Amino acid sequence: MKRLIGFFLMAIAGGVVALASYKLIEKAHPSYIYTNEPRIPVRTASYIPGTPLNQPDFEMAAAISVHAVVHIKSEFHNKSGVYDDFFDLFNFGRPVPNSPIQALGSGVIVTSDGYIVTNNHVVQDAEKIMVTLNDKRVFKASIIGTDPSTDLALLKIDASSLSFLAYGNSDEVRIGEWVLAVGNPFDLTSTVTAGIVSAKARNINILGSQGAIESFIQTDAAVNPGNSGGALVNTRGELIGINAAIASGTGNFVGYSFAIPVNIVRKVVEDFMKYGKIQRAYLGIYYKEIDDQFAKDNGLPAIQGIYIEDVVQGGSADKAGLKKGDIILAMQSIPVNSKSELLEEVSQHSPGEKISVSLMRDGKQLVLPITLLTENENSMVVNNDKIIIHGATFQRISEPEKKRFNLSDGYQITRLENGLLQTTGIKEGFIVYAIDKKVINSTQELKDALTSRKGGVLIEGLYPNGIRAYYGIGL
Repeated sequence: MKRLIGFFLMAIAGGVVALASYKLIEKAHPSYIYTNEPRIPVRTASYIPGTPLNQPDFEMAAAISVHAVVHIKSEFHNKSGVYDDFFDLFNFGRPVPNSPIQALGSGVIVTSDGYIVTNNHVVQDAEKIMVTLNDKRVFKASIIGTDPSTDLALLKIDASSLSFLAYGNSDEVRIGEWVLAVGNPFDLTSTVTAGIVSAKARNINILGSQGAIESFIQTDAAVNPGNSGGALVNTRGELIGINAAIASGTGNFVGYSFAIPVNIVRKVVEDFMKYGKIQRAYLGIYYKEIDDQFAKDNGLPAIQGIYIEDVVQGGSADKAGLKKGDIILAMQSIPVNSKSELLEEVSQHSPGEKISVSLMRDGKQLVLPITLLTENENSMVVNNDKIIIHGATFQRISEPEKKRFNLSDGYQITRLENGLLQTTGIKEGFIVYAIDKKVINSTQELKDALTSRKGGVLIEGLYPNGIRAYYGIGL
């Protein structure tokens, strides 16, 4: 019995020594887990309790963003079917309201003096637009320009020293990157949600028009009705997109949302601020995306690039020497493998700009410079009859606006600074259609009426809400 007890104690002591030795070895070397399955080593996580994990910090980005994202309330008499906040896109069968309504959305301040970018569908056909800042101040906004082909619009409020978001670079956004969506879902102000970039260059066929540019950033950050026009930012607090839509069977968020890349946003904003009109460049080609079957049928070495089926005579590509059968591989060193990627890259440039195009021709790679042209084969930007008189920037109204206000012509004050016109009490957004009872039909007539005449003149016009007004001014 004594011998048996001795063997038992020795066995226990041996086990303790073995366990202690194993622990010492484990501290010096990463451990591996093995199972009866194929012997694949699995490294365990090395984590010491009490130390911070390597996780993204959203606090700084959120603090920067919430002060630059605004709440937009638009009032309509009859809202067009384009609205539904783009959150009914996949919610088939829901009726479109025809009665007077209020639409809620979001916007992003992009300059300290009150320029705000939002979605076109948030403000399209709006008769009155009110903007509420994060500090609860409320301003009436005027529309500087709208672009249905990208679903973007630029607004202006009379304010200064505002917080605004810096532009990021959407070409540098990576799938899997953490992002924040900032907006006002369900009329809840200053809401921040987080997610990752799920995909890029998504075309979900929602804008409808033939010239529509769809190349959305897809994310799983929660976005709901009211988020339209809000910000998608990276962890540095830089604007990388404008939230526009979700894919949902209910009208509410169920996993995916879509944002317009900031490189497209920036181009649209700058065009409206500088020219009052979008300066759209065209490559001038008919093309086809390359898939597996197309590559096999045409003996292509790889499923890569955009195949040129034909070129428009006299267009940008034709003048640069591109030919039918060429395969575009990249633009400005950015790979393009889909219609969305191609349109996104071209849309970032203006007529007259020169870009480089990498292509494959007869098995050889070439890089050609292309000077982009307008759809009418012109390399000049279009100023759209923009003129500055007495501190007021006038912009000729569009054809849809002429029909909406039942005017033969008109010039809207898009910006008002210190000057003679400001002293009359006139406000931004006012549309001048006649001076001294004479209809204005050109920028020269407007200029002559406000600068060449002696004495006083009577300015006649209306505001976007339909209210007509008269202003007397002494020259």
